[in-house]
Amino acid sequence: MLETIGVKSLDGLFDSIPAKYRFPKLDLPQALTEMEAASLLDAMASSNETARQLVSFLGAGMYNHYIPSVVDHVLRRGEFYTAYTPYQPEISQGTLQAIFEYQSLMTALTGMELSNASHYDGATATAESVNMAFANFRGKRRKVVLSPAVHPQYRETVRTYTQGMEINVAGDDASADLQASPDALLPLVDQDTCLAIVQYPDFFGRVFDYTKFIQAAHAQGALVCVVANPTALAMLKTPGEMGADIVVGEGQPLGLPLWFGGPSLGFFTTLKKYVHKMAGRLVGETVDSRGEKSYVLTLTAREQHIKREKATSNICSNQGLMALGSAVYLSVVGKTGLQQVANLCYQKAHYAAAELSKIPGMGLCFAQPFFHEFALCVGRPVEEVNAHLLEHGILGGYDLGNDYPTLKDHMLIAVTEMNTKEEIDMLVEVLSEVAHA
Repeated sequence: MLETIGVKSLDGLFDSIPAKYRFPKLDLPQALTEMEAASLLDAMASSNETARQLVSFLGAGMYNHYIPSVVDHVLRRGEFYTAYTPYQPEISQGTLQAIFEYQSLMTALTGMELSNASHYDGATATAESVNMAFANFRGKRRKVVLSPAVHPQYRETVRTYTQGMEINVAGDDASADLQASPDALLPLVDQDTCLAIVQYPDFFGRVFDYTKFIQAAHAQGALVCVVANPTALAMLKTPGEMGADIVVGEGQPLGLPLWFGGPSLGFFTTLKKYVHKMAGRLVGETVDSRGEKSYVLTLTAREQHIKREKATSNICSNQGLMALGSAVYLSVVGKTGLQQVANLCYQKAHYAAAELSKIPGMGLCFAQPFFHEFALCVGRPVEEVNAHLLEHGILGGYDLGNDYPTLKDHMLIAVTEMNTKEEIDMLVEVLSEVAHA
């Protein structure tokens, strides 16, 4: 190799680096023993306050749900924990079947026809829906209508993905009327629109039936992507029943810890007719040479996703371990169990909203039906309110004023099955103190 590149010795490779920089003396602390390192890391970790130590009413895309112990037990099995992409089906049947089961569960949950084997998170899955719609129309339609009620970080990711693609993203204006129904977006959907994106329930927790919206968008020839909360789908009408073309979302509520924001899971489901434009990998069921049921990566090879401008997307990695966790969770809780989780979230959130609305000077921002999250007007800076809540061991809601200027002094509160009645009553009591301060 040295002869080929014209270098006489290994040291000759480094001749271009000044000698004084080749082996610098690094100012590093003394090495620690394993016991000392473990103690130090434990001390650092203990400085963090999590949903285990605090009563959490913070959601905004990541939710504190109960996770059966079997989920982590399966994830830590060596054959799954260290598995790489299952290119060789003859030695990867376990991983391939697990991914296939995940895909089957996600299609059942969303009411769609097929699912890929996951994306990095809900934001990237949403952005990939734009790539797919753009590819479906071969770049002839260059407009995306994006609801302002879609998660702000998802909207930022969409704009990041589309920069340089000459795509016009419309609808998510900072001054948009947030009280308006999704139908207010329809005048923006025209013959140049490749995709309209809405959220269900939306970022404020509100529930809308998008059936007529989707029909109107289809009348213009556009596709519709619904960003969905998977827990809510156990209780509500599925986007598939509404006629959605693509359903994406964050899979973290399905058995994955909060983990300080990641890793998480982006699910992506769509209709069969769009399968060749869908990014990511797909596992299919077939039979082997002996006629036995088997599983393989199908339709697209890894190389499709590195063909630069010819590829729908450059995404080829999947969140396999996270997808497995969600599959285990859904298998363990089952259809009835997931419905119970959704019902508990719904009932507890509505109890909290009713009690909080009784506090003088506070009240719900929106009148529409909601699932387990709602916007509460607190009448003063949310940062101050959350600081007071934290003094009482409560992790307060998300400050909506960060992303929506018209919602200054409004807090987004999330309630899950993990919140007891006593905790909700404590939240009400402490916020009552704030109102009288």
